[in-house]
Amino acid sequence: MTDSSAEPKSGWFKRLVGGLTKTSSRLVTGITDIVTKRKLDDAMLMELTDLLLAADIGTTTADRMIQALAKSRFGKDVSGEEVRTAFAADIAKVLEPVARPLSVDPAHQPFVVLMVGVNGAGKTTTLGKLSKLYRDDGHNVALVAGDTFRAAAVEQLKVWGSRTNSPVIAGAQGADPAGLAFDALMQARKRGDDVLLIDTAGRLQNRDELMAELQKIGRVLRKVDDSAPHAVLLVLDATVGQNAHAQVETFKSMIGVTGLVLTKLDGTAKGGVIVALAEKFKLPVHFIGVGEGAEDLRPFTAHSFARSLMGLNPEG
Repeated sequence: MTDSSAEPKSGWFKRLVGGLTKTSSRLVTGITDIVTKRKLDDAMLMELTDLLLAADIGTTTADRMIQALAKSRFGKDVSGEEVRTAFAADIAKVLEPVARPLSVDPAHQPFVVLMVGVNGAGKTTTLGKLSKLYRDDGHNVALVAGDTFRAAAVEQLKVWGSRTNSPVIAGAQGADPAGLAFDALMQARKRGDDVLLIDTAGRLQNRDELMAELQKIGRVLRKVDDSAPHAVLLVLDATVGQNAHAQVETFKSMIGVTGLVLTKLDGTAKGGVIVALAEKFKLPVHFIGVGEGAEDLRPFTAHSFARSLMGLNPEG
């Protein structure tokens, strides 16, 4: 998938910087306050550690970043920009292995993507935005309103279907989501669709019967195509911070999550949670969302994200 459709990269970078302002401004101000007119000593290192942890960067990565800084600069004068540049480089190293685009494999027609996550994570909106990205890339896309319990989700998807000129497969309210997914895959095959995006109802990760429903969807899809779903995307609301870890843990074990999408990064000062998730789970981070608009969801790139997180020019 291309990094964007018609829009210049600079437009996305601008939105990325703007979307990460809550996290970056706290880090920029905090680092500047800590290092002003002081040599790098143990007390400063402890303060910097606390600041990184407050941004949910995670203990393992924060410790490694602090040790690297101490090794090169201990006892010396350091500027805020120096520290932020060093931190951004360390964060980019952690993120590079997981920053992987979700490419449509033409060997699977359609390429089936199952969207999962807890209530309110932004699955339906994300699925709609993804349909636009894939349509802009020239793919034929079909949408499945698998959240059959929430009429608003079905209506929302129909709006996206209309915007992107993509068919929306929906059933009666309360219909069996697995049966709907089965029918949708059969229809998509007949039409020759390239991508089938399946929405699902939000579910709490501690409700076994709801998780079992997701497993059933997977089993039913495999009756049509034994390799489906080809991608299982867990949509995470970045504002939940460390709670995202429990969600990844459970969904990964129950439904075999293949990649992550982080939404609502513009609404949190804990945008560093991506770094902690990358360090712990090593799952691909395919997309991030930094706003409400269709153009505010983009493929995840390590270098520009790391620099934006530290209040630096993402193109630097």
